Amino acid sequence: MKLSRRHLLCGSATLLGSGLLDFLRAPIGRWSSLPVLQAATAPAPKGAPQVQFVDVGREAGLNTMNVWGGVKQKNYIIEAKGSGIAFFDYDQDGWMDIYLTNGTRLDGLHNKIYPPGKAPHTHLYHNNRDGTFTDVTQKAGIGRSGWQTGVCVGDYNNDGWDDLFLTFWGHNLLFHNNGNGTFTDVTKKAGLWKDEVRWGSGCTFLDYDRDGHLDLFVANYIVLDLAKVPVPGQTDYCQWKGIPVMCGPRGLPGGYNILYHNNGDGTFTDVSEPAGILKPGPRYSITPVSYDFDNDGWPDIYVAVDSEPSILFHNNHNGTFTDIGVMAGVAYNEDGMEQAGMGVGVADYDCDGWLDIFKTNFSDDTADLYHNNGDGTFTDVTYAAGIGVNTQYVQWGCGFVDYDNDGWPDIFQVNGHVYPSIDQHHLGETFKEPRIVYHNLGTGRFKDVSKQMGPGVTEKFSSRGCAFGDYDNDGNMDVVVNNMNDYPSLLRNEGGNKKNWIKVKLVGTACNRTAIGARLRVVTGKHSQIDEVHSGTSVMSQSDLRLHFGVGDAREIDLLEVTWPTTRKIESFHNLEVNQILTLKEGSGIIQKAKGHV
Repeated sequence: MKLSRRHLLCGSATLLGSGLLDFLRAPIGRWSSLPVLQAATAPAPKGAPQVQFVDVGREAGLNTMNVWGGVKQKNYIIEAKGSGIAFFDYDQDGWMDIYLTNGTRLDGLHNKIYPPGKAPHTHLYHNNRDGTFTDVTQKAGIGRSGWQTGVCVGDYNNDGWDDLFLTFWGHNLLFHNNGNGTFTDVTKKAGLWKDEVRWGSGCTFLDYDRDGHLDLFVANYIVLDLAKVPVPGQTDYCQWKGIPVMCGPRGLPGGYNILYHNNGDGTFTDVSEPAGILKPGPRYSITPVSYDFDNDGWPDIYVAVDSEPSILFHNNHNGTFTDIGVMAGVAYNEDGMEQAGMGVGVADYDCDGWLDIFKTNFSDDTADLYHNNGDGTFTDVTYAAGIGVNTQYVQWGCGFVDYDNDGWPDIFQVNGHVYPSIDQHHLGETFKEPRIVYHNLGTGRFKDVSKQMGPGVTEKFSSRGCAFGDYDNDGNMDVVVNNMNDYPSLLRNEGGNKKNWIKVKLVGTACNRTAIGARLRVVTGKHSQIDEVHSGTSVMSQSDLRLHFGVGDAREIDLLEVTWPTTRKIESFHNLEVNQILTLKEGSGIIQKAKGHV
């Protein structure tokens, strides 16, 4: 039997120290000296604290059933993909509202089966500030029917109100936030409409040229014409473990990703070709994220790709990008294999000042944890970090979230199979699956604590998108999840705020108003954490734009440092009280303080 480098490292984990493992995992060219064991920058957390996630979605008023394709059988891949979800404060009242995507069903002739006005549609829920939400879709003018897949948020015209971009299998939409609780469809006016059916998946706003205006990256999945798709079982791409299933993605044509440049006048221009976005060719792209991965001050783009190499677009500082995914070590897994990339989470999980990547994949595979080496490359540390213990789930939405506020980002992941028929075949897998939580031990390793995290984690769904945010402003991070053909889950964090925290909303002036791309550094004692304001993450979803940091037992923030993305100016704040929500405005400092609602 041939053993891969990954499995050798996994089997050696109990025999070798972590320093030697890091030494062996490093590229040969970097073996310049023997490994030196160093202490962590802060005491490592001991075990997992008593934090529980409880699903309060129905009692909170999230009573809209997700509709997405067939319930017992899915004949086409569109019926299996599912969609994202969003936490965002559309009315700027300091409380997270929720946007729910939705789909539809197909009849035998591929037509919508609902009469006009009766089809399922998207929903906007307003946060009532008492733990409940009110459906304001009709008042907001934002409900749309169809296969609405992805969502991302950003103030594209710098008027102070965050806008909403929505991807569809069909035609994408840009909703302008009017600032009075209503939205206007400005897709055609903004130059984003195209008379072509496309399958948009994830999206992200970013200011790639740092001109102070938010640009837009849109991932496209498959060029899908149901009239040309084989029926389940017809080809090798329409079977799974001997079971006839819907066809794809392999065997179907992939889509091209798109980069739109913001012209600064409310319109966008497609610059995909001159910017180098088309060079990787068509891909089955699902979720893009934008962060400054190499700390050069310019936002890069990472794209999780299904069944093909994932993409890392390096920003060349001149309006162009280069795909360095293979050279950087994030296109494949450690064994050099293509994976079915789904979702992406980004954080500096080991607090070394460099942003790392977590990517979810299909079943019979692990998720990936890519450690940023600080030299433009990443190392797949999935097994060495303790992440490679779950392979039985189809993995979707994910993210780093410090659920216990100990100062070390943990990992939350939702799962759900794509073939309802597997329940009849006794293959050791089920259509509905539990969630996974990995607790960060503060040593570069994680522990699966899912079974200890309460019914919000252990209950089974076929989930897709999830988003992270503190919807009740009590100082711990909650999760909202879109469940296929079921009600959404709102997972309230109970117990996470026993440790201290700080939450920061950034408002740009010279940079984009949403401050996407701004980096925040929080220092308590010898412990330093970073994060960036980001649009679009998880699986085709949008999380709270505020940045949340757990600080453990620290009684004050020694340093809070903001680097603004356009000017690269740094603003520093010292000796701040913990357990509060701050609003920082570029050039004006702290303009608002609020205590957590514990």
